[in-house]
Amino acid sequence: MRVFVTGGAGFIASNLCERLLQEGHHVTAFDNLLLGRLQFIAPLRSDAKFRFIKGDLLNPPALKRAITGHQAVFHMACNSDIQKGTLATDTDLKLGTLATYNVLEAMRLARIRQIVFASTSAVYGESTALPTPEDYGPLLPISLYGASKLAAEALISSFGHCYNVKAWIFRFANIVGKNGTHGALVDFIRKLRRNPRRLEILGDGRQAKPYLHVADCVDGMMHGWEKSRAPLNVFNLTPDDRTNVRDIARIIVRRMGLPSVRFAYTGGSRGWPGDVARVLLDGRRMKKLGWKPPLRSDQAVKKAVDDLLGQL
Repeated sequence: MRVFVTGGAGFIASNLCERLLQEGHHVTAFDNLLLGRLQFIAPLRSDAKFRFIKGDLLNPPALKRAITGHQAVFHMACNSDIQKGTLATDTDLKLGTLATYNVLEAMRLARIRQIVFASTSAVYGESTALPTPEDYGPLLPISLYGASKLAAEALISSFGHCYNVKAWIFRFANIVGKNGTHGALVDFIRKLRRNPRRLEILGDGRQAKPYLHVADCVDGMMHGWEKSRAPLNVFNLTPDDRTNVRDIARIIVRRMGLPSVRFAYTGGSRGWPGDVARVLLDGRRMKKLGWKPPLRSDQAVKKAVDDLLGQL
């Protein structure tokens, strides 16, 4: 198929583009390079089936020109740095909600009938049901990032019903691995390289979430896209367990071979405003579809740390 990938030079999307090409698809990566990096897709540019377009989802005419002629859209672009979204309150509104509307409208005009969307467990907010299933509600996110993703899901559902667009929505666990640009793993490695004796950890270190390696994330998305054929498909993409921040710090210290590092906690039950401190997701829908991640949460972290130590 001819596949259009928004945010195609970003963390998850660059790994996705590689997989799509391996599967024989023709891929257009569309990215404004705000968070994406050309070096992530540099190995792909020699492939005749790959094309990169520097463009902005907030420019509808340019988006319409670029997207025309494709058969499916993987909408991966967003402001994925949740903390930055609290600094300017319209960041996620523009880069999440409005950008998603522009993608859907461009698809409508170009008569594209498939969208695969990178959503997040942040749409659940502070769920009282752990592990949290896809039909949990009401959905009350506590971050602007989560709110923008939930609004995007609503737009996708509405466009799907009104204009016969088939949709796959994947609510991700914390994704880690090759081409990561921020998050706890990247943050800890950079801090320890600056000061190998002391590591500042946001919150109390007890924040616990499921971690999924980016290769498994991409594999799960591909499996769901290929195997589930309902008009609207919503899946948690997650391992069954979770890992806390303190254990992540210990894994990184061991992987870096640092003999004595003092952990300094900033305090509080969450790392930043909008951070959901305790997350555990129900992955049974994907299991019924024949897919589950091969790695536990801590194994995904270890593999991701090795990936990142070779890149950062």
